[in-house]
Amino acid sequence: MTARKPRILAQSAAATARRIAGALAPFQWLAIGVLGLSGVAAFGLEPDTTLETVPTVEIRRALPPPTMQPVGEGAAGYWREERILRGDTVGSVLYRLGVDDADALAFLRTDPSARPLYQLRPGRPLAVETDDDGRLLRLRFITGTGALLSIARRGDQLTAATSAAPVEVRLELAAGEISSSLFGAADAAGLPDAITLQLAEVFGGDVDFYKDLQRGDRFTVVYEMRYVDGEAVAAGRIVAAEFTNRGKTFRAFLWRGEDGGESYYAEDGSALRKAFLRSPMEFSRITSGFSNARFHPILQTWRAHRGVDYAAPIGTPVRATGNGKVVFVGVQNGYGRVIQLQHSGAYSTVYAHLSRFASQVRPGARVAQGEVIGYVGQTGWATGPHLHYEFRVANQARNPLTLALPGGEPLPAAQRAAFTARVGRSIERLSLADALHGVNFAGME
Repeated sequence: MTARKPRILAQSAAATARRIAGALAPFQWLAIGVLGLSGVAAFGLEPDTTLETVPTVEIRRALPPPTMQPVGEGAAGYWREERILRGDTVGSVLYRLGVDDADALAFLRTDPSARPLYQLRPGRPLAVETDDDGRLLRLRFITGTGALLSIARRGDQLTAATSAAPVEVRLELAAGEISSSLFGAADAAGLPDAITLQLAEVFGGDVDFYKDLQRGDRFTVVYEMRYVDGEAVAAGRIVAAEFTNRGKTFRAFLWRGEDGGESYYAEDGSALRKAFLRSPMEFSRITSGFSNARFHPILQTWRAHRGVDYAAPIGTPVRATGNGKVVFVGVQNGYGRVIQLQHSGAYSTVYAHLSRFASQVRPGARVAQGEVIGYVGQTGWATGPHLHYEFRVANQARNPLTLALPGGEPLPAAQRAAFTARVGRSIERLSLADALHGVNFAGME
């Protein structure tokens, strides 16, 4: 009986489909129909077909054993990282990190240069590199001051060094809605306190954060956050912000000039910061407003109250509301310890009942807007600790809460094009932060 020659069998996909249709579920017909339309053919070998045996050759070759080299001093070990927990000691953290090195522990206890390691703060990371036996090779830790503490082994010797840690600046976005207070809404949005204070300062010329806030007011902020070794260490400056108060929206954009100066401007380049702040204190409570007839608690008579009283604990900082020159600092009748500043034009301000003066404040000294000049007290005719603040125009007292304050200098024309381009990007970030209200995220500058 002669062997049958191999034959290649070919069928059209449509014919194959007809033969196996009975074995397929209805939902599989569609796939076969597509196969038939594509013109693809199925190929195979006829049963009982034999193929020629392919010859094989066995090759054996002796290989040399791998070369073994000793591990050098600079060989990498194993890096691990742990977060400092409340109640941790240096020993407990190193134990969790797998460090088994009595010499290293003795070094960390006795060497003065390693002392910053003992300033443990919950949440901060501690990273170590160890060898197979748990011996400490290197250690990295960001101290409470933001410096980088590095410990390294050279042979059997350990050395510690503190250096300025590389700082990475990221832009972070946040948005919130006021239901009770600015600080409450800022905390809910995850804003650092330093950024919240800046927000009140930036919009302080347009919004009175003591009496104008109401439920439903909204804010959106793009701000800098400084990171060291992946950890947030300090807030930077507000880059862009939007605040809606009583249905009116204000926007502010940071501009850093070529001389290194920083100022906030509106979209059109007009100065956002007025020549004067609305209030001489960052946060306080008004106990007595400007009035032509107020019952004096000490004199027990009705008389005009030509200023605004802000209640605050003794020692609360008081800031100059505008750039000016000190024309009086000392004690003056019912004002107690008082400072009077002369500003540009016919404007002057008075700060009374202070407990003490800032060290740089003396007659003739120049002060800048927002600079601390004194501290709240209860000197003179005062029934409790508070600041009495007066705003005068041509030496006539005016109500600082309702007076239209003069504006600041606009952005120079030569810088408008660059400012406009930057504002466009900042507006996009503000829109993104507002759209993702409640989501905290960060991006690179």
